[in-house]
Amino acid sequence: MSYITCENLILGYEGTPVAEHISFSVEKGDYLCIVGENGAGKSTLMKTLLGLTPLMGGRIQYGDGLEAHEIGYLPQQTFVQRDFPASVWEIVLSGTLSKCGRRPFFHKEQKQLAEENMKRMDIWDLKRECYRNLSGGQQQRVLLARALCASSKLLVLDEPVTGLDPKVTLEFYQLITDLNREGLTIIMVSHDIHAAVRYASHVLHVERERSFIGTTGAYIGSAFWKELGGTVNGSPTGSMEV
Repeated sequence: MSYITCENLILGYEGTPVAEHISFSVEKGDYLCIVGENGAGKSTLMKTLLGLTPLMGGRIQYGDGLEAHEIGYLPQQTFVQRDFPASVWEIVLSGTLSKCGRRPFFHKEQKQLAEENMKRMDIWDLKRECYRNLSGGQQQRVLLARALCASSKLLVLDEPVTGLDPKVTLEFYQLITDLNREGLTIIMVSHDIHAAVRYASHVLHVERERSFIGTTGAYIGSAFWKELGGTVNGSPTGSMEV
């Protein structure tokens, strides 16, 4: 059974639909990239999957042992969030809150999980640093470590490389790819169609009244890609021009 199955979704906010007739599924091990123009409903879809925005129509079903609260989330950062005056350790440890149950404090297991994921993201040496003093790339690693504390099954990332320089962007995409190869399922919203084709196994292209869902190879052969004027030299991981 799929991790997530979406049937004929209607997405919107404040009673206004922004996208309709969206159906797709996410299997264990997938790397799904959601693309589309600004205002097409990408972030709204992400927030709807997480239960942060009410569904206007259709059905979302979770399966294969995945519960809605087991999804790790890396949201878009606001200026205020980038300036958050907490330590790296405090932020990463907060990702284990869902595992504390009714206990009002962190136990050894949660602290060990936070340490493991900080070392995994190569930020253990920054544990006592104030989050707001870190670079953009370091901050994203901190938030990714926090998301990994929340879930070892599925990560949802909303425009995770926004504001990062090209070198750090490539490093972050590689980091996500490595996590996916280790067995983590990825859903990522991106405005960068180049990255979607280069890294993802599947693409969901969202527009107001139509959408595409399929493998990266199928997307490259679709009308959506042709309308963008996209060309690929060699395999889907080759160089691209749009």
